[in-house]
Amino acid sequence: MTAGNPVRIGIIGSGNIGNVHMEVLKKVPEAEITAVTDVYLPLAEARAKQHNIERVYENTDKLLADPNIDAVVIAVSNEWHAPIAIQALEAGKHVMLEKPMALNLESARQIVEAERKAGKVLMIPHQLRWETLSQAVKQQVDKGALGHIYHAKAGWMRRKGIPGWGTWFTQMGKSGGGPLIDLGVHMLDLSLYLMGNPKPVSVYGATYAEFGPRKKGIGSWGTPNWDGQYDVEDLATALIKLDNGATLSLDVSWAALIETDNQPYVQLLGSEGGASIRGTKGKLLAEMFDREADVDLTIPEQDEGARVRMMRHFITCIESGQQPITSVMTGYTNNLILDAIYRSSQTGNEVKLNWDIE
Repeated sequence: MTAGNPVRIGIIGSGNIGNVHMEVLKKVPEAEITAVTDVYLPLAEARAKQHNIERVYENTDKLLADPNIDAVVIAVSNEWHAPIAIQALEAGKHVMLEKPMALNLESARQIVEAERKAGKVLMIPHQLRWETLSQAVKQQVDKGALGHIYHAKAGWMRRKGIPGWGTWFTQMGKSGGGPLIDLGVHMLDLSLYLMGNPKPVSVYGATYAEFGPRKKGIGSWGTPNWDGQYDVEDLATALIKLDNGATLSLDVSWAALIETDNQPYVQLLGSEGGASIRGTKGKLLAEMFDREADVDLTIPEQDEGARVRMMRHFITCIESGQQPITSVMTGYTNNLILDAIYRSSQTGNEVKLNWDIE
């Protein structure tokens, strides 16, 4: 990479989310997609043609060996996040690594160690932080408008949304979990960010699999493999205690007989004000003169989109050497909490979080 030239990016994984990143990168002139790969080579070749990408590599090893690639976007199934991220860092590449950062806590720890050793940028693309509504609420939190945020409620409840039944999505060994690791990771990250990044200290949680094992609650994402396997949860709930005395409650589902609009939501309860985000609607809540004084938050018509802002931040971090807002430690924090929720569900007990790296 030379000054004034676009950051040259390789895409590892050409499926749905990889294609989303390719579409976004075309809107960011500071970056250029120079290569792509996928375990299914014809898909990579089709994406290269679709997005006018110069080089197609038959595997990850060859793409990472290309000295003309500055950074990679890793958009593969969860089980491969840690091995490929570590390999990319050791190859001297900057990394955007899809969420969840790792399949489990031990893999997450290995990524943190590799990132620190390599001295390269590693960013987790938690795009909800970059939404206009999230940024508007964060601005008010940072100004102190909400006072002390003592509790938050977050969730993403889908009534009928199990993805790719029988594929890697629904196999614990390949995905690391169900809606908790798929949807919950977004809501944990956004909630902690909006709360001012307090440190989680303990977790009590439970997970349930009432529909998936019976092949019910199937969604439209992914192609089912009815000869496959389902050994993950379809609903999870948790209460997370934070070091400043605040609490965060989380509810996520792929399938549940509940009235829901299927939208992600966060509610912040502060001593001086509150905030609510649900899908594309947001509101700040306060009282003045003993009356409700709420303010609706809106998204500008010409909004460039969260993913474009997020990708531009990634490029800025590469060029400046600064830590991304969604750094490797935000990914580690999420994996630490997720691991504790699963362990709490298994044991029935509260789990104290062990911050062995910080």
